[in-house]
Amino acid sequence: MPEPRRSAFSYAIVRVVAHVERGEGFNAGVVLFCRQLDFLAARVALDERRLAVLAPDVSPDTVRPQLEAIVRIAGGDPAGGPIAALPASERFGWLVAPASTIIQPSPVHTGLCENPQDTLAELFADLVG
Repeated sequence: MPEPRRSAFSYAIVRVVAHVERGEGFNAGVVLFCRQLDFLAARVALDERRLAVLAPDVSPDTVRPQLEAIVRIAGGDPAGGPIAALPASERFGWLVAPASTIIQPSPVHTGLCENPQDTLAELFADLVG
């Protein structure tokens, strides 16, 4: 039986860094891009308890829309604004660009996968869940 075909992918962890000057944060999502399979998606979840511990002065209502925008942009949803209309590779570039805001991407990591949707779910469970 032939081995399943594996495709290269890139991903970044999305972190909430409530006070940039302190650098304290926690993982809140994953963005995964697989060019060969024309796949770009993100999964996010805000842990409100962690946010309250690290930054009791920051409202989840401030952070949640920013995380949701990442999902919309990755998915090419018109509600994500003009960046969501760009090709997937450019959207990924925007989403993983270094930022000094409350939402920060990790460095980009790479790997091989058979099914990027499954890989995104696994990474999300391991790194955020």
